[in-house]
Amino acid sequence: MAFPGSDRPDNRFYFLTGVKELLPMVPGVLPFGLIAGANGTSLGFSPEMTLGMTLLFFAGSAQLAAYQLIQDQALPAIIVFTALMVNIRFLIYSAAFAPLLHDLKTRHKWPLVYLLSDQAYGLCASRFSPQDNGREKLYYYIGAAFALWVSWVGSVGLGLLVGEQIPAEWSLEFAIPLAFLAMLVANIRDNTALVTATCSAILAIALSGLPYNLGFVAAIIGGTALGLLASTLLIKKRTHPDE
Repeated sequence: MAFPGSDRPDNRFYFLTGVKELLPMVPGVLPFGLIAGANGTSLGFSPEMTLGMTLLFFAGSAQLAAYQLIQDQALPAIIVFTALMVNIRFLIYSAAFAPLLHDLKTRHKWPLVYLLSDQAYGLCASRFSPQDNGREKLYYYIGAAFALWVSWVGSVGLGLLVGEQIPAEWSLEFAIPLAFLAMLVANIRDNTALVTATCSAILAIALSGLPYNLGFVAAIIGGTALGLLASTLLIKKRTHPDE
């Protein structure tokens, strides 16, 4: 699908710049894609099912979370709820990009919304101001988002190819919680995130005996609520230090 002005040399330059600046992130995407592909095979999914799930989700963290819950035989409703909660941050990303996509036709908006990712959003946020909604930012985003999509789908496909060759004694399914732990540590950047993660972990352990993995859902809700409370108290302390 051709986007307006895609044949202009300057727009192609912005697109290629986005691709180029996304490439250093590919080594970080590759292991998670391999895990997603290989674990799909280990859970008994056909290659078509795993690849279809990858294309439908295009959200590695939600896909890995769904795998973990499928492995734990959780209720379908809990799997769907968890995937939605893991992806709720995309509401914030979408709101930030709404002015950028406002003037595009619907048939052009949908592919760009589908391609939204943490990496593409982060690159745009670090390079452009929120008020900058010009062609440079648009085509830069398209380049970065497309490069990430190719990297993710390709790495999952590679995981499908090599998954059957990995010995069962390697216990590859254990890589899923390890992958989430790595993502968690990388995203704890302030006190609010630390409180949220700590409270969620404590609740998840304390409520692990609940049936149907309801303890996991309760940990998400409880940890988020306590994180919001901590954020409110920290803001109040900064704005009213003498109280």
